[in-house]
Amino acid sequence: MGDLKVQKALSHLGYGSRRRCEEIIADGRVSLHGELIRLGDRIEEEDIPRLKLDGKPVRAMPAKRYLVLNKPSGYVTTVSDPQGRPTVMDLIPDDCEEGAKRLFPVGRLDKDTTGLLLFTNDGDLSNRLLHPSSAVEKEYRARVEGSVTDAGLRTLRQGPVLDDGPTQPPRKVEVSAGTVTLILKEGRKRQVRRMLSAVGLHCLELERVRFGNLTIEGLKRGTCRDLTGSELKGLKQLCEDR
Repeated sequence: MGDLKVQKALSHLGYGSRRRCEEIIADGRVSLHGELIRLGDRIEEEDIPRLKLDGKPVRAMPAKRYLVLNKPSGYVTTVSDPQGRPTVMDLIPDDCEEGAKRLFPVGRLDKDTTGLLLFTNDGDLSNRLLHPSSAVEKEYRARVEGSVTDAGLRTLRQGPVLDDGPTQPPRKVEVSAGTVTLILKEGRKRQVRRMLSAVGLHCLELERVRFGNLTIEGLKRGTCRDLTGSELKGLKQLCEDR
């Protein structure tokens, strides 16, 4: 038995987050010496060059890349979609060349949610950013239908109990003229919409305006840009501090 999980090796090579690499393995796309790799299999480090993905030898990614996208509504956050819906990968610039196929989104935004979405081929950083212990802040701005009562506001600030358990109290809840701003450290599926629904508010539009130290200020909807050196340094620092 080797000392390195195959999904970890693939992630380090830039094939996606460990979760994404687990999906690749579960789909039967990875082999070693002609035998399919199963989820949980371990290998020796010297076997990494002998791994094959879709019948072709795996190889290290080119230089790591980090992009921030201002996601429009109507795009699903996935690398590919069996239903043929537009995906966020359709918005990756052509200058990524073959690297575009290995860039992947860090986390998810719902199809109808807009705003900041980070892409990278750095599996290690993605794993650290998404790990619950990192508690990276996400700031959302929601346009809502309905009025926030005093009791509802207290519930939002304490963290509503959802069908999958209580939520952590947001670091910030701000209400003004049909708009609710929330800063969360959790990242559950459709969490903001469900939190608002729990206090009688219908979310009409939802935008993520900040992820950690990154913002979409000045970035046109549907476009993306590379992170600056200081932004990348700050993003990595968020993980190192915990």
